Amino acid sequence: MKKILMLALCMLMIVTVCVSAQAATATQTGTGVTVIKAADWAETYPDVYASYEKNAENKDIIDHVEEYPMIATVYEGMAFNKFYGSARGHYYTVQDVTSTGRPHALANCFTCKTPDFTAKVNNEGVSAYQIPFEDMLAEVNESVSCYNCHANTGNELVVTHTYLADAMGEELAGLNAETASCAQCHVEYYFAPETKAVTLPYDSMAAMHPDAILEYFEEMQFADYTNPRTGVKQIKVQHPEFETYMGKGSVHASQFSCADCHMEKATNAAGETYTSHYWVSPLASESIQASCAACHPDLSGFVKGIQAKAEERTVAIGTKLETLTNQLADAVAAGTYTEEELDAIRQLNRKGQFYWDFVFVENSEGAHNSRLTTECLDKAEALIDEALTLIKL
Repeated sequence: MKKILMLALCMLMIVTVCVSAQAATATQTGTGVTVIKAADWAETYPDVYASYEKNAENKDIIDHVEEYPMIATVYEGMAFNKFYGSARGHYYTVQDVTSTGRPHALANCFTCKTPDFTAKVNNEGVSAYQIPFEDMLAEVNESVSCYNCHANTGNELVVTHTYLADAMGEELAGLNAETASCAQCHVEYYFAPETKAVTLPYDSMAAMHPDAILEYFEEMQFADYTNPRTGVKQIKVQHPEFETYMGKGSVHASQFSCADCHMEKATNAAGETYTSHYWVSPLASESIQASCAACHPDLSGFVKGIQAKAEERTVAIGTKLETLTNQLADAVAAGTYTEEELDAIRQLNRKGQFYWDFVFVENSEGAHNSRLTTECLDKAEALIDEALTLIKL
């Protein structure tokens, strides 16, 4: 009987979400839109604005290079191996991108950092991506805010980052708008070599799997940077939360949106319900944990168990990747390998690091899709182990 009641509760939650889900739509471009600032909505949506402002409490930055020493070697050849601080969320995006310690040449680095740049791309097209960084900085008024998800409409959800619409095509309409809002920025992307435009490495939901993304980069022979000691042409994965959550093996993607777990429903003093824009982990919200209790009586323990396992393997494999990088660098310096032999090891290194990085930079630490996380780590370790067997120093 208990199992039947739990199943009924879960089904009720699923039906409620599906009935209320709004289909994703994209904004019109070339309209000369001017961003309405978050503060200008404060009188209309006082509770929502107050909850948005609460994100200012998230002030701390974790130095990932200190936390994970192996990335000083693994990311060698790009500035992430020296300056890689944890993101503090939407409220500090402009401050973080301008004080990161990594030089920025072009305005494309403002993508997902400010609505002012999002609107500029929508008004002017891909040429905006090539504006000098400092020139764009002079036009920036605020960090990620209302326009990014609502396009000056108030409470309607609209995709304003059109590269997501381009990648999804007709499938965008089948995507929950609440998930699409988060997917605009929580994605794997690259800067197109010619236009410097933010581009997603797939053109359909089916092509979002890490295997397909790697194949995409292989076909175009793309690399974000080259390791100066090993000659490995590396791909730097960027926070692929959307691809992970929506990917094969995900348990919740067809049932719940990102907002269901990260934007709790709150009640003001007048008893009115609103959606909190204080973005939190589900583990930090009693109401969200309570809504999950039918299937996860101990949500915190369940999630932390997944994360601990993923973290342990990620660190172990990352350390092994550091060993591979150093040994390959020694092999290159030794001059006793043919270029063909070195290229075989380099290719294994490139692919192994891609699968490892896909997990390392994904912010849920396995919680969004533990099956895909395990699959990527398995592939990374197998590739790294194979590469290590080819090195005989």
